[in-house]
Amino acid sequence: MLHSVRLSAPDDFEGWRDSARALASSRVPPEKVSWRVAGGEGGDLFASPEATPLPPARSFPVPKAFLPLAESVILHSDPERFALLYALLLRLRESPGAMGDAADPLVQRLERMAKAVRRDIHKMHAFVRFREVEAPEGSRFVAWFEPEHHIVRATAGFFVRRFAAMRWSILTPELSIHWDGETLAEGPGATRSDAPAGDPVEAVWKTYYASIFNPARLKVGAMLKEMPRRYWKNMPETALVGELVAGAQAREARMVEASGARIGGNTRAAWDSIRSEAMGCTRCHLYKCGTQTVFGEGPLDARILFVGEQPGDQEDLAGRPFVGPAGQLLDRALGEAGIDRSAAYVTNAVKHFKFERRGKRRIHSKPDSGEIDACRWWIDQERQLIRPPVTVALGATAARSIFGKAVTISAMRGRAHALPEGGEAWVTVHPSFLLRVRDDKEAEYQRFVGDLVRVKQRLADLA
Repeated sequence: MLHSVRLSAPDDFEGWRDSARALASSRVPPEKVSWRVAGGEGGDLFASPEATPLPPARSFPVPKAFLPLAESVILHSDPERFALLYALLLRLRESPGAMGDAADPLVQRLERMAKAVRRDIHKMHAFVRFREVEAPEGSRFVAWFEPEHHIVRATAGFFVRRFAAMRWSILTPELSIHWDGETLAEGPGATRSDAPAGDPVEAVWKTYYASIFNPARLKVGAMLKEMPRRYWKNMPETALVGELVAGAQAREARMVEASGARIGGNTRAAWDSIRSEAMGCTRCHLYKCGTQTVFGEGPLDARILFVGEQPGDQEDLAGRPFVGPAGQLLDRALGEAGIDRSAAYVTNAVKHFKFERRGKRRIHSKPDSGEIDACRWWIDQERQLIRPPVTVALGATAARSIFGKAVTISAMRGRAHALPEGGEAWVTVHPSFLLRVRDDKEAEYQRFVGDLVRVKQRLADLA
């Protein structure tokens, strides 16, 4: 008997899971199952168009790693995904360790599919561009995107969390999603002509993008890998890429010739623009806590950039980084190491003061990963403009911001780490740690000074 399973949607994981469990409970062979999606995807030429009754379902254990793999693979566009996953599930019923065989062709294929889905989700997060349109109920922001896989529902939560205060729509060929500030709704698929072509803000964004484009660091192959051409038509800044790439060599030559005077041109203007924009940042809820945004400061041609965690109480009031007790300790250590703070650029991974109030006092509270990620855009702009040969992460929060993942100070401390965008990073403790430590306080301080001495020596080597 051939079992015909009909799923409600291309990403119907629950429907596939329930049907696969029932079929696997009776050990129905994969070749006896036809998987279909409402609307026509999948299925067999000679299969019944209607779903057939399934055997009774019985629970059985599967490896912990199988379900997240299946949830990702279900979103792939390959019509064989349902059958491939069912074949692996049936194999796991008999041999629970089958997923551990990394050389198995079926496991490899499913892992590649899951990786492709994760990459497509990342691209949607990165390359959706909203454009403002006027609607009867007021302004709405509309974006057009063409995913390779069935990821739209899976990514909806990300956009709801990130743009909770906006009313927006994301149009795709398969379906559309709409958020009114309270409710998420789905609609039919759309075409590119249904989305707006542009808005006045894009002219400002293009000017800014052109001003920060760095031809000296242009790697066309790497750029195309991260931002394939298929996404270019949906993003305003990519209209400039062809012209900027074509003129990159000439621009680089002019930059080299004018290197001594570059701070008086676009770099200063771009930094002023970014800092001004950061003063009104609402990328995370911390803007409601602190008194003001505390942006970085220092010469824009600095050869060393120090990144701390976040502003403290005094920094929040003064609007400047590292002016409180930790900053004073940093100044002392820099002096002993022979580093001129006035020649360094100092900033923080998070630009607003996060605290807990205890009576009249505001007690520092460690930023979480979401707050660090929300603020990475600002520090990335600072690092891109300054382009220091050496960046020093003061503490684990700064290191997470620089490397894009959680790292331990003990594992990273004392040596250089190459950065993808150029330059290198060094990791050490935050000066506030030295204020809190009770045992071997002087020894810890001297170790910190030793880290700074090695950084200074490294700068000399690079020069």
